[in-house]
Amino acid sequence: MPKRSDIKSILIVGAGPIVIGQACEFDYSGTQACKALKNEGYK
Repeated sequence: MPKRSDIKSILIVGAGPIVIGQACEFDYSGTQACKALKNEGYK
């Protein structure tokens, strides 16, 4: 999929309150998404 030049920043919304023990997976996937988008040049 080609990168869109009209999008400069992206808002990632967290999962919210979750069950103890699941937070790690959601936190990890959120931080990995942030890193990947930052590497692509998005804010």
